Amino acid sequence: MQIKIRKRALPPGWYPTSAEEVTGAMAGFKQAGSAASLTAVLPHAGWFFSLPLAAKAICSLSPEIETVIVAGGHLHSGSPVLFACEDAVETPLGNYEIDVELRDILQNKLGGKSDNAADNTVEVLLPAIKYIFPKTKLVWARFPPALSSFEAGRLIAQSAVALGRRAALLGSTDLSHYGASFNFTVKGYGEEALNWVKTVNDKSFIDAVLSGSAEAVLDAGLSRRAACSAGAVLCAQGFASIFGGSPRLLGYTTSADVLRAAGDSLPDSFVGYAAFSWERY
Repeated sequence: MQIKIRKRALPPGWYPTSAEEVTGAMAGFKQAGSAASLTAVLPHAGWFFSLPLAAKAICSLSPEIETVIVAGGHLHSGSPVLFACEDAVETPLGNYEIDVELRDILQNKLGGKSDNAADNTVEVLLPAIKYIFPKTKLVWARFPPALSSFEAGRLIAQSAVALGRRAALLGSTDLSHYGASFNFTVKGYGEEALNWVKTVNDKSFIDAVLSGSAEAVLDAGLSRRAACSAGAVLCAQGFASIFGGSPRLLGYTTSADVLRAAGDSLPDSFVGYAAFSWERY
């Protein structure tokens, strides 16, 4: 039987195109070792902007996992759950095998549809995950910003346990998309706008995640436009509610901070990034 491979859809610039480039980019990040988390949230921008935080979240996971569920977003509240229905996904480190058995169980229970779109919320993360966890299998799914995604996260955890699968879940979201490029300029431009995003708008979402409230996460993500993929975070919260663990902020930055650290001026438009893990004791 011929294996169906999901090909790379994102153009060069989002993440490296070769194994050597991936290895070089990941060389500064520690391998998973003593961490015990089974749940984390991480950003999904291009590697130049978000890899340090994404790698920190990936490395927070337990080294004993067999399958990584990557919960992406970029959906509307009424959208169905979307799954990659191929057998593997192409990455610069080789094909990332999909856990077809678990994926099919979840798709059947959640009534999920096939994900046929080119979208960064899952794809951009896969080379980094495969580098840190080369022996794991993958479930690629995207979730809508609705409380049903919290329940989906619980169902995923319960299904993994019933299957005897040691699984971890990574929820993928960026935070506020601010500026003219995103039609969101409620505080104008410049330092005042950046400070508002960091200390008010993004903070509202970070506080919601740390509070453990699914309703607060959904409200901050939608009404405040403080996250582009709140459904992925809701899914992570639901997953963590089964396996346990308390949310902890691993780090926060913005694309404006990254650019200015590289010597650029403050841009008119920028995006916030945060990483969390649910630590188990």
